[in-house]
Amino acid sequence: MRVVAIDGPAGAGKSTIAKSLAKRLGVPYLDTGAMYRAITFAVLRDGVDLSDEVAIGSLALATSTEMHDGQLLVDGVDATTAIRGPEVTSAVSRVAAISGVRSVLREQQREWVKDHNGGVVEGRDIGTVVFPDATLKVYLTASPEIRAKRRVAEAGGDVDAIARSIAERDRIDSTRADSPLFAAADSVWLDTSDLDIDEVVSILYEKTLTLEAKDNLDV
Repeated sequence: MRVVAIDGPAGAGKSTIAKSLAKRLGVPYLDTGAMYRAITFAVLRDGVDLSDEVAIGSLALATSTEMHDGQLLVDGVDATTAIRGPEVTSAVSRVAAISGVRSVLREQQREWVKDHNGGVVEGRDIGTVVFPDATLKVYLTASPEIRAKRRVAEAGGDVDAIARSIAERDRIDSTRADSPLFAAADSVWLDTSDLDIDEVVSILYEKTLTLEAKDNLDV
């Protein structure tokens, strides 16, 4: 089963690169960040206190999420646009740090890959926790300035303000107790600051095929 795990901080290009790589490999793509945003959307929708980890964990277990062709449904309601809004964006790191949420979504991610017989999966703990035996593990990063400019290009805003927001999310993601963000020891580390999408995708495509060929020879 072919699984490519792509991790990295916000603004490193994970989603764009993962989608393009999945298309080139002919496998499905899973954005795990959207799953955490979906739970955050449900938390805000229901007015659950962000400090109530037990309640949020229970809500994660009870919430239904469906992703089809770029559309995200949360309990049957289209939340595709809402999960990218400022309210969800400002709260998602706190929700994603809750172990009860992570345990629920980890199992859903593994089931998704099993049901789809593999895929390109991107997030922040994919190669380290969710799929430590992935065919290829990748850690994408970029300079803080580049990452902030990319986010502004996507959604607008002030570069300095976005840079501060990204830095705070990096801090939360890399210091949380449950599955913090870091590069797996055997991951391919790529700084995308000076690389375009096609260059990165080509590098990862070739590395995936090389590793698969090696695995086949070792069998």
